[in-house]
Amino acid sequence: MADVNVNLNASTSGTSGTSGRDAGARDGEAVSRFVERFAAQLTDAGMQRMAARVFAQLLASDGAAMTSAELGEALQISPAAVSGAVSYLTQVNMVSREREPGSRRDRYVLHNELWYETFTRRDQVLTLWGKTLREGAATLGTDSPAGARVAETAAFFEFMQGEMLGLMDRWRTHRATLGLGPAGRSI
Repeated sequence: MADVNVNLNASTSGTSGTSGRDAGARDGEAVSRFVERFAAQLTDAGMQRMAARVFAQLLASDGAAMTSAELGEALQISPAAVSGAVSYLTQVNMVSREREPGSRRDRYVLHNELWYETFTRRDQVLTLWGKTLREGAATLGTDSPAGARVAETAAFFEFMQGEMLGLMDRWRTHRATLGLGPAGRSI
């Protein structure tokens, strides 16, 4: 996983920070292909295209943070496209906006423990959906085809929620064995 955290080009390494191998020694075209390939997969999974590209670019930056100008330059997109993508990513809590010290420029930052936080929020959504579905099943009557279908869906989400909690606990235990360092902007 360590090779995934890369900058697109050397121009972002000064502000994004580097660790491990020199970001300037990276193949910028190969990194760009990675960013676009992962963004396409995120888009296929339902994420907005520009948001997926911005997210993949932030993931590929050593510092997990870039300014709007850096994102625009790296992805060859307009400031408006960056703004729209960042608005979406902020709304779904995948990135946050931070002010650069002594500057009026914002930096867009991946959340610490990004995947853990994403799945934890998903757990909250599953709880809400489960409650609504149980109420819907009761309203429809579990002896009706629609009520039975809704009750099964509620049971599925409850099962997924229980499995997700156990999975996240196992991930934290496993992550500790990988020698990745403290959790933080590494993911």
